[in-house]
Amino acid sequence: MSTSNPPITDAELHAWVDDQLAPIDRERVAAALARDPSLRELAEHYLGQNEDLRRRFSCATDEPAPGRLLQAAMAPAGSRLGRLAGLAAALLLGVGAGWFAHGNFSQPSGPNGESMASGAGAVALPLPRAAVVAHAAYAPEVRHPVEVRADDEAHLVAWLSKRLGTRLSIPDLRQHGFSLVGGRLLPDAIGSVAAQFMFESGTGQRLTLFVRRDSSGADTAFRFAKTDGLTSFFWIDRGFGYALSAEMPRETMLELAGAVHAQTSP
Repeated sequence: MSTSNPPITDAELHAWVDDQLAPIDRERVAAALARDPSLRELAEHYLGQNEDLRRRFSCATDEPAPGRLLQAAMAPAGSRLGRLAGLAAALLLGVGAGWFAHGNFSQPSGPNGESMASGAGAVALPLPRAAVVAHAAYAPEVRHPVEVRADDEAHLVAWLSKRLGTRLSIPDLRQHGFSLVGGRLLPDAIGSVAAQFMFESGTGQRLTLFVRRDSSGADTAFRFAKTDGLTSFFWIDRGFGYALSAEMPRETMLELAGAVHAQTSP
């Protein structure tokens, strides 16, 4: 008879993090965490994500979860962190949309980067909110902050340009102390997509540039927004919305936004 311990599954680890296990199973997972540093690191990562979600979106925790998120949670597990990141992004976007639908935030339209999508029950997050939600989902990631890394920049640009239907350019911010980490494709609004580029300073400070199509029409100058400690400058240029987000002072972000604008809109 084997005395080896069965491996801890992703489902069990998430249930442990969410305090949803029976006492005997919780003890088994705790024992496995004590033996396995890599499993313990992953559990701490999940706990940190839960805490970040609670901190940033505590006012929406009593709202019922959308059906599509429940379906995603019940789907067969794929890659461990890749699926987790996707579900975290879906949760953040769903929570944000729920806030707007329940009137917790105003829903302006027009040339301010805050256009609302059409369709029954469909709500597109305003540009700065969508950018902040995406930043909060991926900037804390250690192992998988991006889908395509900077060492494959040519592929990253070609891929995201094709998906957004325009020729994208990635700004060079090294003179400002930030190097490209990479980028990823994100869902946005109704059946549309957005691009996120991530940059990092020598001290680990992360900055993200969010780009999506915008049908509001007129180009705009820089606009400023601050949400939950995150600073954003956003603008509309030739049918596309741009939003730069980070936890940095307004003056620093304005300088960086100017550098991004100069390189993406020559």
